[in-house]
Amino acid sequence: MVAVTADTLTLPRVRGAALGDTERPVLAVSTGPTGFEGEGFPVRRTMAGINYRYTDPFIMMDHMGEVDYAAGEPRGTNWHPHRGFETVTYLIDGQFIHQDTHGGGGIITEGSTQWMTAGAGLLHIETPPERLVEEGGLFNGFQLWVNLPANDKFSSPAYQPVEASDLLLLGSEDGGALLRVIAGEVDGHRGPGSTHTPITFLHASLAAGAQLSLPWQPTYNALAYVFAGSGTVGPKRQDVSPGNLVVFGAGDRITLQADARQDSRSSSMEVLLLGGEPIREPMVHYGPFVMNSRDELVQALEDYQAGRLGVIPPDAIMPHVPRNARDPRD
Repeated sequence: MVAVTADTLTLPRVRGAALGDTERPVLAVSTGPTGFEGEGFPVRRTMAGINYRYTDPFIMMDHMGEVDYAAGEPRGTNWHPHRGFETVTYLIDGQFIHQDTHGGGGIITEGSTQWMTAGAGLLHIETPPERLVEEGGLFNGFQLWVNLPANDKFSSPAYQPVEASDLLLLGSEDGGALLRVIAGEVDGHRGPGSTHTPITFLHASLAAGAQLSLPWQPTYNALAYVFAGSGTVGPKRQDVSPGNLVVFGAGDRITLQADARQDSRSSSMEVLLLGGEPIREPMVHYGPFVMNSRDELVQALEDYQAGRLGVIPPDAIMPHVPRNARDPRD
C-alpha cells in the first residue's frame, strides 16, 4: 500500500505538453532478473543488462520485494562496506533500521527515504526491526546506487533522512497522477533530497486511464520502472507491466498512460521515474565499491581489510534473530 497520498486537485500542477516540445522515444523495455541479496531477501535487478551509457550516473537499482513475509522470515543486510557512490533506499511498505560508522542512523519507515553518501568509505547495516521479524508483514522498497564523480569519490561520508512528510507533492496537468518528488527538479519544483550528482528521482501514481506528460531536463537521461499496474509509455504507446524498466531516448518530455482497467492487486499504475546528468567518466564496480580504476578498487579492498573504512561500534545494531530460531543455550 502506498504510504503517501494526497488530493491531486489541491496540489501544484506540472505543465502539459506545448508546441515545440520533443517527446522522448522509447529505446528499450526490459525485465531484470530476480535473485537474493544480503541475508537472503528477494530482489529484482531492475537495470541488469542495460548498457551503463544509458543509466549513467545510476549504477544499479534493486526492487526489494514486493513480499509478504511470514513470522520470522524478514531479512536485511549485516554490516558491510561502501566506497565511491551514494545509496538511496526508498520504502513503500515495511521498515528498515540503519546505522553506519560515520554517525548516521535511524528508522526508515513507509514512504521515507534514506540517502547515504559513502564517499571515502564507511560500514553500515540495514536490517528489519524486531517487530517485523517476529510478526512478519508486507515489505516493498528500492535501493538505488548513484555514482559520484572522481572529484567526490573521497568526500566525507554523509547521511540524510527524507521523511514521508518531506516529499514534494505535485499533480499532473489534469490531476490524474500524483507525483512524489524525492530529489531533483520537476517543472521548476525542487524535491528535498540533496545530491552530489544532478539527478531527478520521483514516484508517480497514475489513476486508471490517466496520462502523465512530464517535462524532463533535456541533458538528463530518463528511465521509468513500473512496479505495480499496467499501461503504455512513449509516443508509440508501448505496453508495460510490473517489473519493466523503460529506457527513453533524447527529448524534453516523457509520457506514460495507465490502462483504463487495472488488475486486482493495484488500482493505479505505480512508477519510479529517474534521470541524471551523465558523469561520463570510467566506472569500475566490484561488490560494494564503485571507483574509476581497477587500482582504486584494489585500494578500497585493502583499506576495508585494514579497518580504514571504519570499525563496527560497540553499541552496533545487529540483525534480529527470531525467538523460535535461537539456540536454547543463549
